[in-house]
Amino acid sequence: MKTIQAYRFALDLSPAQERAVYAHAGAARVAHNWALARVKAVMGQRAAERTYGVPEELLTPSLSWSLAGLRKAWNAAKPEVAPWWTEVSKEAFNTGLDALARGLKNWADSRSGKRSGRPVGFPRFKSRRRSTPSVRFTTGAIRVEPDRKHVVLPRLGRLKLHESARKLARRLDDGAARILSATVRRDGGRWCVAFLVEIDRTERVPARPKSVVGVDVGIKHLAVLSTGELVANPRYLAAAQQRMRTLGRSLSRKAGPDRRTGQRASKRWERAVARLGPRSRPGGEPAP
Repeated sequence: MKTIQAYRFALDLSPAQERAVYAHAGAARVAHNWALARVKAVMGQRAAERTYGVPEELLTPSLSWSLAGLRKAWNAAKPEVAPWWTEVSKEAFNTGLDALARGLKNWADSRSGKRSGRPVGFPRFKSRRRSTPSVRFTTGAIRVEPDRKHVVLPRLGRLKLHESARKLARRLDDGAARILSATVRRDGGRWCVAFLVEIDRTERVPARPKSVVGVDVGIKHLAVLSTGELVANPRYLAAAQQRMRTLGRSLSRKAGPDRRTGQRASKRWERAVARLGPRSRPGGEPAP
């Protein structure tokens, strides 16, 4: 049985490697914003031409919202828009275009009723300060090194892991797994790499297929079995709230930014904010 599973590892990047990753994430943002501006310009032009009574067959040709269509338009314009395009992997631009293509499809499906759930808004431009830096690789050299403490990604080269990748390496060495993609993302103040892996799993057979047990879901306990066994309630919400209170008190004791005096935040304050969460900065300060 084949399943899709993700393996996520923290990275220990050197300053040069961090600058290279930031460059790739910036390239993805540039491609996304350029393509979105092009789509909005074409949509606005066609809407204006309709108000003038221009027939549909004479309207400005529409721009394909598929990944292939956006990539074709970008490849034609990138020498002028991004003359530095050879300095980063093509996968960086593909990351931004793919995100826009999926966003446009979700918006169109939501408007037409093909997509259930809450209405999906039209894609917005990505900000350098507010967007989360990330880049996704689907082709090229993507592998885990034999020492299981390093990974290799296209154009970024050999990156050191903060922890061992032995669990993933064992499956790759046995031929039971195949890497589909790798995403490098800055989350919670540090860089991480997530591998999307196709795994061939053996279907599990129940040890006692004819045995029956009753389960009563409760509040004090997560579940009570007919055998008398009590399954404890993990209380994730209470534990998370306690952790947030502890981190919040720690943050309040550190010197933060002051817009009135122009005081900059201390390094300890920035580290405390990263532990608290990238979207929980006090005072409305944008996440880094």
